[in-house]
Amino acid sequence: MATDTPHSDDRPVLTNRQGHPVQDNQNQRTIGSRGPATLENYQFLEKISHFDRERVPERVVHARGTAAFGYFEAYGTAGDEPISRYTRAKLFQEAGKRTDVAVRFSTVAGGRDSSEVARDPRGFAVKFYTEDGNWDLVGNNIGVFFIRDAIKFPDVIHSQKPDPVTFERQIPNRVFDFAAASPESLHMYTLIFSPRGIPASYRHQEGFGVNTYKWVNARGETKLVKYHWSPKLGVKSLTAEQAAQIQALELGSHTKDLYDAITRGDFPEWELRVQMMDDHDHPELDWDPLDDTKVWPENDYPLMPVGRMVLNRAPKNFFAESEQLAFGTGVLVDGLDFSDDKMLVGRTFAYSDTQRYRVGPNYLQLPVNQAKNAVVQTNQRDGAMAYSVDQGGADESINYEPSVRGGLREAEYPHSDVQGPVINGRLTRARIERTDDYRQTGERFLLSEQWEQDDLVKNLIDALGQCDRVVQERMVWHLFMAEDEYGRRVGEGLGISADDVCHLRPLPGQTLTDAELTRAAHLGNNGTRDVTGLKMTHCIPTENRVTSTP
Repeated sequence: MATDTPHSDDRPVLTNRQGHPVQDNQNQRTIGSRGPATLENYQFLEKISHFDRERVPERVVHARGTAAFGYFEAYGTAGDEPISRYTRAKLFQEAGKRTDVAVRFSTVAGGRDSSEVARDPRGFAVKFYTEDGNWDLVGNNIGVFFIRDAIKFPDVIHSQKPDPVTFERQIPNRVFDFAAASPESLHMYTLIFSPRGIPASYRHQEGFGVNTYKWVNARGETKLVKYHWSPKLGVKSLTAEQAAQIQALELGSHTKDLYDAITRGDFPEWELRVQMMDDHDHPELDWDPLDDTKVWPENDYPLMPVGRMVLNRAPKNFFAESEQLAFGTGVLVDGLDFSDDKMLVGRTFAYSDTQRYRVGPNYLQLPVNQAKNAVVQTNQRDGAMAYSVDQGGADESINYEPSVRGGLREAEYPHSDVQGPVINGRLTRARIERTDDYRQTGERFLLSEQWEQDDLVKNLIDALGQCDRVVQERMVWHLFMAEDEYGRRVGEGLGISADDVCHLRPLPGQTLTDAELTRAAHLGNNGTRDVTGLKMTHCIPTENRVTSTP
């Protein structure tokens, strides 16, 4: 018998998932008050079995993250030109047009309950709920990446994950062992170990699509495109010491900062800007536009504003709207397209495949992932956790296509599907020819503010000081290849000079240009690179922000 309660009787009644009222939620059904319990305890079995399954597997990467919601407002232009000149994507065409968005910020390497002020890249993923279906722009707060070919992605992540034997996490000897053998990663590690590796908050960080995409206009003309999110509040970063003070009291400081700002009406805002170049392989450049380890110099490829994003709502339920929020780089709408970026092709398979494993084959039926501003009509059926049936044709029995009896039909192309340059080549497994692994890293060091250089050098000395001598020497060799001062300052902290490493030869499989071979022959004595007039992504000044501890 239910006990008396001081509450009024007009409260909603607790039920189970079958809709059955629960008369006793305190005690199992047993033989006598002491038991044993009986097997037909349906309410208990449903409750405990669901509890056993409350947690879906955390993301392999980007497990620690948080979501927010708002809108994207288009300018209708790209720079001073009507945006229709470059893309036919509907969400961009009309000035003032607003599109609902969901955004998830995250760290990369840590687990779901790890610190949000760890030194790590931040995921910056935006889902646009457009009338043509969803568009996912899945990027990071750093404009380059560790690798240029997706086949190496499991390796770079394994090197940053816990040791599989001891489960000790973020071991410098593992991280820099991979880096020492992968010079393409040097640009990324230079940024990660600078202050930009620890943003002061999610609201004070940039965002980048990282991959190279394409825009397509109504005539089928294409442009290569890079996406940039610039925060209205500016870029602010923490030193390792400041982050440690925050982390000692609060692991979720970035989430708290974001939600507190939204609650008080201080809605964070970013401007979306794009870089564009003609759609071909650009043989005049020393680097490849499809190489994710490179940025496009902004003095040659200026940023053009195309819209702004405002976040004004936190999740109503964190699990439903953040943990189950799912993105994929293959989720594009008409007017947007893929480039031949090797990382992009690999990510396009991996992201959606991960969501089907982690959340389930029907993850796109979840409200937070649905194409809520477009009509969804498919022949997909069944699968685990299907809780609705996609709208089909007039005869719901015809769940296939083509059919002469009815059912769904193919859409008509609004424009020609023939686009872009003609591609000729033979099947191969080969690295892109123009690797140029050191120049932008050296330029990045020289263009950094003095306090960023100092912090970068200190952080690298601290981390490399924990590595084996063979790893230290190869990393110092790479740094000298990038810039004399960079290699000298880190080398001094480790007790390694240019003379100590000048005997090292290029890595197996590493192909150096004549200019790079000359640098290697004069290691440590190449002089300062000329960066006059050069403007690179991440040259927005970053403020050293001392935040109050939670």
